[in-house]
Amino acid sequence: MEGNTRRVVVIGGGVAGSLVAKSLQFTAHVTLIDPKEYFEITWASLRAMVEPYFGERTVINHKDYLVNGRVVTSAAINITDTEVLTAEGILIVYDYLVIATGHMDPSPKTRTERLNEYQAENQKIKSAQSILIVGGGPTGVELAGEIAVDFPDKKVTLVHKGSRLLEFIGPKAADKTLDWLKSKKIDVKLEQSVNLNSNSDESNIYQTSAGENIKADCHFLCTGKPLGSAWLKDTILKNSLDNHGRLMVDENLRVKGQRNIFAIGDITDIPETKQGYLAQKHALVAAKNVKILMDGDRVSKMATYRPGSAMAIVSLGRRDAVSQLPFTTIIGCIPGLIKSRDLFVGKVRKQLGLEAHPVHA
Repeated sequence: MEGNTRRVVVIGGGVAGSLVAKSLQFTAHVTLIDPKEYFEITWASLRAMVEPYFGERTVINHKDYLVNGRVVTSAAINITDTEVLTAEGILIVYDYLVIATGHMDPSPKTRTERLNEYQAENQKIKSAQSILIVGGGPTGVELAGEIAVDFPDKKVTLVHKGSRLLEFIGPKAADKTLDWLKSKKIDVKLEQSVNLNSNSDESNIYQTSAGENIKADCHFLCTGKPLGSAWLKDTILKNSLDNHGRLMVDENLRVKGQRNIFAIGDITDIPETKQGYLAQKHALVAAKNVKILMDGDRVSKMATYRPGSAMAIVSLGRRDAVSQLPFTTIIGCIPGLIKSRDLFVGKVRKQLGLEAHPVHA
């Protein structure tokens, strides 16, 4: 690269971080900092639990798409006005910084280890006669749907502490989803929690907050994960975090008060539902704005980001889905055609410049 090439550091290799790094790799000296060696299409991970082979397409080594950048496999622990410090003590200088650390989701370091986890989870499902799912958000609902469709003989119980499922979207979508789950003989218990420590190895009995006993050979915890922003509380951005730990950004996705630091994805305070396709939109806006600043153009030329509308598609197995659109809610095979068959995996892979269906997968 030329000696005057600007240095862009991206912290976080999720759906937003990977796309912004890929988008800038031929116009800047890009360094991607991530604790793991791969990008994972997280919303497709539940399909890989019932069909481990699917994970071959959804777990992608960073170096497969970041062919002209540097990958540092570590966590970031501090930032200054000019540098990022990693957990290994490496200092990485930047001219522009993009923070995309999303939610905390402990994962193994290598792609092989992650694929082995899918195999283990699949074996766990296969060997169980009864399965407990804790959490009725999109993860819990989609996992219940995957198991119900692929393993219809399993006894599945879903316990959710809320008064309805999928609280991030409207009640109509929640009601339609509940009816669909019941049609697949899934036992849904609302307004209850489960003490996972109440199970003894001999009985496989779990007790709910309502005093009910649930027999389950295994369980999956599908509750929310904390934001990946705790490490910022002792950095120069400590005053840029809101009361929920989210980074406050302006309409150009720059951290408020900062000239050359951007934040994208779930870690931002943008008032919208946190979803993968919106994080991808953040990445493209941020990449465009970094290019504008690198070219020395006026700030007035920068792209603005407008919060997304309340749209969502939650897959229900391989054929069906529930979709909330601005003016209606649909459930069944029509929204299923949009998402459930491939879970947008081919589309994401193409965005990263990869084959939708790699030969080795």
